[in-house]
This record gives sequence, C-alpha cells and structure tokens, in this order.
Amino acid sequence: MDSVRLSLLTCAPGNIIYTLFGHTAIRYENPSRNIDIVFNYGLFNFGAPNFIWRFSLGETDYELGIENFERFKWEYNYYGRDVWQQTLNLSNDEKVELIKLLEENYKKENRVYRYNFFYDNCATRPRDKIEESIQGEVIYQPIEKANNVHSYRDIIYLQTSNNPWSRFGMDFCIGSEADKPISNRELMFSPFYLMDAFENGMIATNDSTRSLVKETFQLVYANGNIDEPDWLDKIGDMFTPIRSALLLFIFTIIFTIYGLKKKKGLWGLDLFLFAIAGIAGCVITFLALFSDHPAVSQNYLLFIFHPGQLLFLPYIIYCVRKGKICWYHVFNFIVLTLFIVLFPLIPQRINLAVVPLALCLLIRSLSNLILTYKKNK
Repeated sequence: MDSVRLSLLTCAPGNIIYTLFGHTAIRYENPSRNIDIVFNYGLFNFGAPNFIWRFSLGETDYELGIENFERFKWEYNYYGRDVWQQTLNLSNDEKVELIKLLEENYKKENRVYRYNFFYDNCATRPRDKIEESIQGEVIYQPIEKANNVHSYRDIIYLQTSNNPWSRFGMDFCIGSEADKPISNRELMFSPFYLMDAFENGMIATNDSTRSLVKETFQLVYANGNIDEPDWLDKIGDMFTPIRSALLLFIFTIIFTIYGLKKKKGLWGLDLFLFAIAGIAGCVITFLALFSDHPAVSQNYLLFIFHPGQLLFLPYIIYCVRKGKICWYHVFNFIVLTLFIVLFPLIPQRINLAVVPLALCLLIRSLSNLILTYKKNK
C-alpha cells in the first residue's frame, strides 16, 4: 500500500451553468496493479425520464461513476479547465478503508444518490467518504478565502461574477434562506472552499497530529480549446439583466406618458407586463410550495411576481377598456410602493434588476388609476 496514492481533485469552473462552481473528485493510483482511476460523484443523465420536471422538484438523482484518469485529464484540458491535486496524507489502513468505502459506494445498488446543491453534492460526498476512512478526527481551520463570505448567496455571487444572467436566474429562484449565515463546514459545498479547507486540515489521533494533505500541485493547465462565445452569448453580455430591465423601464415610461397624454389605457402593454410577472410568480410559487431544492422557500420576490398578476389580468384589462376603477391596481400600487420603500430592510438580497421591473408594474398601476380618475371626472 505504500505505493498507493489517493488524492482530492479540484476542477476549475466551466462556461455551462452546471459547471460554474467547479467540481471535485477522488483519484486512486495503484502502480502495482496498473490502476489510475477517478471516482466522480457528479454524473447525471439529461435523458432520464421526466428529468426537467424532477429537477424542478429537487428530485435530481446523481451517481458515482469511475473513469480512466487519462480520459478525465484529457477532457478538462480540452475544455480549458484547470485541475489541482491534493495528495492525501493517509496511513495504509486508511487507504484500504477509503478504497473499500468507494468500491462499496460504487455497487449498482449504492451509486445513485439524491443530489442537493447546498448539502449533498459532488464536493460534500468525497469529503464525507475521506472523513469516514480516517482513524481519528479531521480538524479544519477557518477557511482563509472566506473572509467576506457569510452566506450561500455570497458564494453564488462570487462564482457567477462573469455570468450575470445565471446570477439573476439563481437570485430569482432562491429565497431568504440563502442569505442566512453559514458555518465553516457548510462552505465546503463549493469545491474551492473544500480545497482550501483540506489544505490546512489536520488529522488528530490519540497520540499525534498530521496534515490532511501531503502535497498540492496543479495537474492540468488551461491550455485547451476554449470555445469562443457564440452570438447568443455576445447578446447576453451586451444586454445584461440590469440593462435589459432599465431599457424596459424606459420604454414603459415613454409609452405611459404617451397614454396619459392621449388618454389611452394601453391595455396591450399591461397584458404583456402583468402576464410576464404572473408567469414568473407561478414559477416562484411552485418552487416555494413543492420543490425540495434548498433555500427556495420564503422568497420575498413573491410580493412583486405572484400568480395574482396573471389571475387578475382579465379583470385588469376589463377595467381599462371600460374605464372603470381597478381595485387590483390600488392593491398592487400599495404593495409595490411598500416593497420599494422598504427594499433595504428586506432580509433577502434582491437582484438590482428587479427594481426597474417592479417600477414598471407600479407605474402602470398608477397610470391606470390616474387615467380612470380623469375620465370619470
């Protein structure tokens, strides 16, 4: 067993949304048996029956897979993603135990697990198996890179800094639970924080302590074929969420001023804005009520985007066309005004692109009330 080497592999993020946070795997090298393989807890099947539906419910199943290391290395090199290796400082007995745990986990009846983005993923699984194999206690130091990180959303923001639309989508779906303080251990759901924790980790036994990691080095350098952004990516970079929201806000202001001057209700614009808000609200409500995804409940965006925006749309259009006062607009104006005024006090970090969108709905409700008042007067 002296020649056997077990290592934690940490892979840099990619461009696809499910690769934005990087990846973690375990490498097993046994030269005497010509073995060099990677245990990978990050496999899933897009083609599985009802995959999208199950994913929205938080019932996504991942599985442990095994692949040849050279194939693994080639793939990450090809996609231009760096890989670091941390050789674990394990005793021979601990090596045997870790291999045994991984092989047991790879059995057909054990390899599939219910994936959970924050609590049970491709980073936490390797950590847990390594800890189980150690004859002692693993002691982690405070993660140095996490000085300004206090919540799951902080990590999401760091990992999506170059992907504003991905950040907006995650902000849209994830509620206030993601803004609560998290512990040093909970940070390890992210591969790079796990790597940092392992780097300074110690193994404590009854009579001695030793480093968890024997050596660290970069295994793959990003010199592969990095895909050039396509036209859709370029449009996304140009029209970021905040720019798109501001543009919609400006158009709404212009058309609203025109409608007030001409004394026109512009029910087509209301149909578009309130329908989009209502559909978005249905998505948030579904996630909050039925999904097992972590931190999707208690989403304060429901004050803006809720099913009522869609359900009351026929009533809104009816009032506009008949010139009658719409009490839903009164309610909507009050709620949105309170939301914007109390915005800094909301215990959830709201994406700034939401503010112009809320103002669009508020302005349309206010303009309809003003127009109805003028007509009745």
